[in-house]
Amino acid sequence: MALTGVQIFKLLPKTNCKKCGFPTCLAFAMSLAQNKVELSKCPDVSEDAKKTLGEASAPPIRTFNLGVGDKAVKMGGETVLFRHDKKFFNPCALAVNIKDTSGDDELAKIAVEVATSEMNRVGQQLRVDAISVEYASNDSALYAKAVKLIADKAPDAAILLNCKDAAAAEAAVKTIAARKPLLYGATNETAEAMANIAKTHGVPICASAQGLDALSALTEKLQGLGVNDIVLDSGAKSAKEIIEHNTQIRRSALKKNFKPLGFPVLNCVIRDDSTLEASIASVAIAKYASIVIVSSVEKWKNLAIFTLRQNLYTDPQVPMQVDQKIYNIGEPTADSPLMITTNFSLTYFIVSGEVENSKVPSRLAVMDSEGLSVLTAWAAGKFTAAKIAQFIKESGIESQVSHKELIIPGQVAILSGALEDKLEGWKITVGPREANAIPTFLKSRAS
Repeated sequence: MALTGVQIFKLLPKTNCKKCGFPTCLAFAMSLAQNKVELSKCPDVSEDAKKTLGEASAPPIRTFNLGVGDKAVKMGGETVLFRHDKKFFNPCALAVNIKDTSGDDELAKIAVEVATSEMNRVGQQLRVDAISVEYASNDSALYAKAVKLIADKAPDAAILLNCKDAAAAEAAVKTIAARKPLLYGATNETAEAMANIAKTHGVPICASAQGLDALSALTEKLQGLGVNDIVLDSGAKSAKEIIEHNTQIRRSALKKNFKPLGFPVLNCVIRDDSTLEASIASVAIAKYASIVIVSSVEKWKNLAIFTLRQNLYTDPQVPMQVDQKIYNIGEPTADSPLMITTNFSLTYFIVSGEVENSKVPSRLAVMDSEGLSVLTAWAAGKFTAAKIAQFIKESGIESQVSHKELIIPGQVAILSGALEDKLEGWKITVGPREANAIPTFLKSRAS
């Protein structure tokens, strides 16, 4: 039974030391009761209290890392069914599957594709996170060799050992134990052997069963064997099954506090048709998967999946934004144009991209508008003549340019008169209303 905030408070030190980041022990207790923080944040809690609170305060979905190092993927820890209720915290990992029979050249090719899959989108680095190595050869030595090759060629990628043979899995784990691979394939029949491997080498394990009843029984069995870092594979294959199973798992964990299903979810969506595969992967990402396994990582597929994942795991209450400063595009001189816009990430990257396309070295002044777009910021009083003038004066840009001309977005042309009054000695020029007109606008001025 979950404890209330007051019940938790009675077990805390009551010192209001603020070491946990909260102003009072009561505030910490209330957040703990709502699964918004972990008990470990309180450094002074007694051992007796830890025992009492440990189970009750544990997050509804267990949290742990897939892989190691700076690019390890944090899984689990979600607290809501719908992102607008709060937000989703830990973006799912995208893994590409390859069979150990593929040959060294093909294995190396996939590993390199994953290692070089990173792309920048609106200021975030997005990438394929993991490689699933499938045991298809029935040769444990060949499997271990393939796993080692993949690990060497993709040093930052997490590794999934897609293998239901305990002996082969153990041989592979020994070659890359330091990488903390995921043992993907513990069934009811192999649970004890796989649990022993997981405990010996300190690696997470994926419980695979057909249906939620069998799956929950298997996770209880694995926990009874001393394994706690578990990923769930319910056997869902179709989009319909993925939606049904993943939703029931999330609801059971969050609404019913059903511990046997309180773990991250894995969905294997491999299809012969890449477009269909991308569609099914999108369903899994949208409906709570923590790991999605695909068969290939074409750039078009990556872009579609990365974009969806990024959008779903962006806090809907906090707009994406870039830092307020003057950005140099190309190698501007004192005579180069000076433009201004807001710090909404999408606005910045669209505008800066079009300035780059113009091939005209320029400066782009990006003003803090709390992440709002130009028109929205103007309407909200965040992008006004007074604030723009203050930003330009405090930025020090006046000493770097010779022309004292500021180009403002055409959508807020109404600000030009007031800006000339506020920025004495400056000329205010109204630029294009749409970003795609920027190249022509800048080229015409340069000619």
